[in-house]
Amino acid sequence: MTEFTLSLGSNVGDKAENLRRAIERFGTEPDISIITVSPFYRSAPWGKTDQDWFVNACAIGRTRLSPLELLGRCQRIEADQGRVRGVRWGPRVIDVDILIYGDVELETETLTLPHRRLFDRAFVLVPLAAIDSTRVIKGRRVADALAALPDGGADVERMDHMPAMVLETAIALNPMEERP
Repeated sequence: MTEFTLSLGSNVGDKAENLRRAIERFGTEPDISIITVSPFYRSAPWGKTDQDWFVNACAIGRTRLSPLELLGRCQRIEADQGRVRGVRWGPRVIDVDILIYGDVELETETLTLPHRRLFDRAFVLVPLAAIDSTRVIKGRRVADALAALPDGGADVERMDHMPAMVLETAIALNPMEERP
C-alpha cells in the first residue's frame, strides 16, 4: 500500500460541509483508507482573487490504487459533489488535489507529482504542516517550506470546525485492512 496526501478546498456553499462530505466519501471508496485529517483553515483565494474565501484541509491516506487511478477517484468524488470545471482557479464546490503519492515523481498531461505548486501555497502548507511538518518532499521539509513563504502562512486561519468525527467516520466506513 502506498501513502498519499491530498489537499481539499471549497469556496461555494457550506464550505466546511463540502470538505467533510468529500473526506467521508474517500472513506467509502474501495482500496483507499484515510489515516489523518488536518484541522480546517480559512484562506483567501489564490490565483483568481475576485471570489469568496476558501476552507482548506489536508488528508493523509493509504491506497492500493495507482496514481492515475487515485486521480480518477478524486475527480469522480468532485463531480459527484457538483464540481464543474470552468474558470481556472475559480469558485468550486470542492477541489481535491493529490499532493504526494509515496516517493513517486511523475509528470503527465493530467498529473504532476509531487504537486507542482505545493511549495507556493500557504493554504496547502499550513494544513499539511499541522499533520506532517517533518515530511521531506523533493529535499525540503514541509515546515521549512512554510517558513520560507513571504508571510509564513499568516493569512491562513485555523477554524473551529475540527474534522475528528469526519476521520472516525471515514475509518469506520472503510477499514481497508479487513478487506480481501
